Amino acid sequence: MVQNSFFCHDASSVVHGSTNEIVRSLGLPTSTQWIQNTVWLYNCEVGASIHRVAISSFSSMQCGEGAETMSDTTAITSISCTLYHVPLATVLSDARHGQHTHFELVIVKIQSRDNVEGIGYTYTGGKGGSSIKAMIDDDLASLLLGQDSTCIAQLWDKMQWHVHYVARGGIASFAISALDIALWDIRCKRAQMPLWRLAGGFQQRVRCYGGGIDLHLTESELCANVMKYIENGHTAVKIKLGKPTMAEDVSRVRAVRRAIGDEHTLMVDANMGYSVAEAIRAAKEFSKSNVLWFEEPTIPDDLAGTRRVGVEGGIAVAGGENLHTIHEFAHAINYGRLDYPQPDPSNIGGITGWLKVATLCEAHNLPVCSHGMQELTVSLLAAVANAGWMEVHSFPIDQYTKAGPVQAVNGFAHAPDVFGTGVEFVPCMSLLGVLLEFQAMHFLTLLMDAGAREANFISSVSK
Repeated sequence: MVQNSFFCHDASSVVHGSTNEIVRSLGLPTSTQWIQNTVWLYNCEVGASIHRVAISSFSSMQCGEGAETMSDTTAITSISCTLYHVPLATVLSDARHGQHTHFELVIVKIQSRDNVEGIGYTYTGGKGGSSIKAMIDDDLASLLLGQDSTCIAQLWDKMQWHVHYVARGGIASFAISALDIALWDIRCKRAQMPLWRLAGGFQQRVRCYGGGIDLHLTESELCANVMKYIENGHTAVKIKLGKPTMAEDVSRVRAVRRAIGDEHTLMVDANMGYSVAEAIRAAKEFSKSNVLWFEEPTIPDDLAGTRRVGVEGGIAVAGGENLHTIHEFAHAINYGRLDYPQPDPSNIGGITGWLKVATLCEAHNLPVCSHGMQELTVSLLAAVANAGWMEVHSFPIDQYTKAGPVQAVNGFAHAPDVFGTGVEFVPCMSLLGVLLEFQAMHFLTLLMDAGAREANFISSVSK
């Protein structure tokens, strides 16, 4: 039983203490009769900044209605969330999203009463990170505080329905993903097991491929780029489509096939850039170059159109990064065409959501693949029996982890055997107060913390 416990958190940290200590720190009357299981929000002045502060109280933890009161040692005692803007080494481009100068990384830390800390995260292509952070801070953190961190399935369901009416499948899926991943990190650390074993433990190595965001490259630069993937241990590569003419796309596919040879696997990705009719014509041409799959040939909402691309174009269809609920995957599989489903744990509801899609795929005799977050998906694919291909994405989140970039050896990557999810960010990722401003094509980093001077490749934005 947990009684009269209050936690005060802002965007950068979590402050906890006795009821009266926190009440006094906010200038509130200590004689107030606080009501259990409620949350109050205040704006409080911290230094020169105004921070949104949540005070929550709780009286007990239960897993499911009617369950017995559980030990308070696994209660969630604090949640913090930080948003980073991470500059890319070079500007990347694709057909639908345009130029990428940076990506956003939202990192969540959850602490339990038994002093186990879980780290979770999600990412964006450069937009929406502040909205994701706001949903975590304003809507979801207060929901989870005081709950039993072992009840991941229950908490996942609670979070889904808590914001379902306003955010189903959109920002909510990203926010829930970060929190869910942190809860799984706690579960694995508490069990002293690596994620790939605790989530299923099928086999430690998974097939992988180099996934380029490379539409900005000339044809010769493209061929040189894919050969770097081959030199770095990959036996499969994926390139972007979406040049001004279809003839250019076809020429690039043929050039890459000649460069890598017939012994290597080739995939293509249109990022929803084609109409259905265009995609069917293109598919017929790509098939001549022995392409394994045609990823996101058109918008995922057009289920009938996507099915036509696969059937009339005579090619396998991949996709999933823009499907953010298990129901969207079910519709795509049942009514559209999805030969290689690619759930992304950053936007499908985290590890819990990804495993649900993996089970759905297995029930339809389909492999489950991945999109992005290779530092995490290597463990998820290693956990399941129907693992397909793992993408090594061009957003190098793994570069900022203690384990470093995921390595490919003869076309395979190996899941880490460390306790937890295996994803722990380097210390600079927890420095606060570094503001990144963009000016034309250059990054101007304003260092507001002396410790951040050694980490000027990263920026943090917190509100």
